Amino acid sequence: MKKILNTGTAMAMALSVMAPSVASAEMLTEVGPGEGQVNIVAWAGYIERGETDKAFDWVTKFEEASGCKVNVKTANTSDEMVALMNEGGFDLVTASGDASLRLIAGKRVQPVNTDLIPSWSTVDDRLKDAPWHTVDGVHYGTPYMWGPNVLMYNTETFKEAPTSWNVVFEEMDLPDGKTNKGRVQAYDGPIHIADAAQYLMFHKPDLGIKSPYELNEDQYKAALDLLRVQRTLVGRYWHDAFIQIDDFKNEGVVASGSWPFQVNLLKADKVPVASVIPQEGATGWADTTMMHAEAANPNCAYMWMEHSLASNLQSDLSVWFGANPSVPAACTDGRGMQTAEGCTANGMDDFERINFWTTPVSKCESQGECVPYYRWVSDYIGVIGGR
Repeated sequence: MKKILNTGTAMAMALSVMAPSVASAEMLTEVGPGEGQVNIVAWAGYIERGETDKAFDWVTKFEEASGCKVNVKTANTSDEMVALMNEGGFDLVTASGDASLRLIAGKRVQPVNTDLIPSWSTVDDRLKDAPWHTVDGVHYGTPYMWGPNVLMYNTETFKEAPTSWNVVFEEMDLPDGKTNKGRVQAYDGPIHIADAAQYLMFHKPDLGIKSPYELNEDQYKAALDLLRVQRTLVGRYWHDAFIQIDDFKNEGVVASGSWPFQVNLLKADKVPVASVIPQEGATGWADTTMMHAEAANPNCAYMWMEHSLASNLQSDLSVWFGANPSVPAACTDGRGMQTAEGCTANGMDDFERINFWTTPVSKCESQGECVPYYRWVSDYIGVIGGR
């Protein structure tokens, strides 16, 4: 993580060509009366009002206290989040690291005045100045949740937890004696190239990969070659969490990279699944609530950012999604359902094992020249298409 923490400014500069620039509103110096609503782009499961499960609701009390109605647009990939923020009409986005720097460089989000967020002091020190929302000492968001991309597996197929990601990358017979062809999945975002690179870091150290987001031409080619092998195994590339859930229930899928969110919902439905971080480690996400440069409802947006840190949200979302709160005290202070044991189970102690999503750029720290993200986008489309 220390290496990645030094690259935020260079990355943001290099990404400045990725989105058109817009004039950013001046940073607020005080929070005024709410405008009546706040419009948020969010990952599935991130903003709950008790409609999916009445026990999980961190919206209703906020609306009652603030007078700000929460409107949510679900996005399934980081690229979709960037596209929606480029279109406009939203106040906030829960952006992962492979989107946040693009949004900063494209001037689609504005600096956040942390003095207007009283609970900022409670944020995990490992996240306060993280490079995916901090550029030149300026904060462009409020940490929300973080966690690993786990290997989800069917426990009837795997009587013991798989120890390697090879079950989704290489053709083999699984413990039930059947091939893995057509029974595994992969994420359909270009950032999945980093999962292949993470695997190669462990199994082919001679490639010299230092970061799965910083690949020279040879390293990049090796990752694409591995993904082309995976293409022959994958029954479906997923990006919709609920479609993946259905595939594990009804379509015979037994292993895939996934999020703890799907694992928890499947377990709740008594589907025989579990998850693991294999020996190679994992990529992961550290998500940030970021404010649109032209947010129409900035007062409600600031109220929501404070609510996201000070209410039951951090604790209950940690339970609901299987993620880790950006406020460590939410694991133990009783504000919601989470416990210290629950946070440990979610990987709170695995921070150093996770290579958090960030956007690849051409000028990189580990080796000078790297393959930039626009190549990842076009080449991964080719891989999925069988090229």
